[in-house]
Amino acid sequence: MSTIRVTVWNEFRHEKEKDAVKSIYPDGMHEAIAAYLRQQPGLAVRTATLDEPEHGLTEEVLAETDVLTWWGHAAHAEVQDEIVDRVQARILDGMGLIVLHSGHFSKIFKHMMGTSCALKWREVAEKERLWVVNPVHPITQGLGPYIELPHTEMYGEPFDIPTPDKVIFISWFAGGEVFRSGATWTRGKGKIFYFRPGHETFPIFHNPEILKVIENAVRWAAFAGSAAVDMSVAKVEPLEDLPTQD
Repeated sequence: MSTIRVTVWNEFRHEKEKDAVKSIYPDGMHEAIAAYLRQQPGLAVRTATLDEPEHGLTEEVLAETDVLTWWGHAAHAEVQDEIVDRVQARILDGMGLIVLHSGHFSKIFKHMMGTSCALKWREVAEKERLWVVNPVHPITQGLGPYIELPHTEMYGEPFDIPTPDKVIFISWFAGGEVFRSGATWTRGKGKIFYFRPGHETFPIFHNPEILKVIENAVRWAAFAGSAAVDMSVAKVEPLEDLPTQD
């Protein structure tokens, strides 16, 4: 089995600017996710953050990335368009993308979806149940019928996304709303998974079931492309000459 090369990308601003967030993630949300993934067999994990040169996503890094996870929130606009185009090109060529929580409004996710990706939200630390609605999908393996989070931020429908290839999770919140909290798409040769949980003021990325979903998603999204598939645009000759009749 080949090693899956994972890059965990994080905006890494809240953890440096807000004590409440830093107390939960002293080394950043990216390190909480990466620390778990590094313990899993067959994964080679690196991290990258917004304030690094080229946001840590150089041509070389992306060429050595099979799956990229993405968390952003307050600084979506600071992500350079050149880097977004670079990430998009790698996805179309087969790199997987796992978009977490408020990454739904990132440039790269909106770019890949082609919609506003707008939704309803409310932050009152209420209970959430993420119901597994596709129990045979690789992303849900090892889970029970639902994941319960005692305190979280509500995201509610309508969620302006294109119709997913698969809906994996549907959330119910104590306020009564529901939300498509886990969904997949294919773009070019690449696989994309959006996963809703991950608000910065709650210890979501310390929850073993949430981390298991991310691990499963990484394995599912890896190696989506095929070297035998030619997606290039090129002029070609006819396969055969058929007689025509005037």
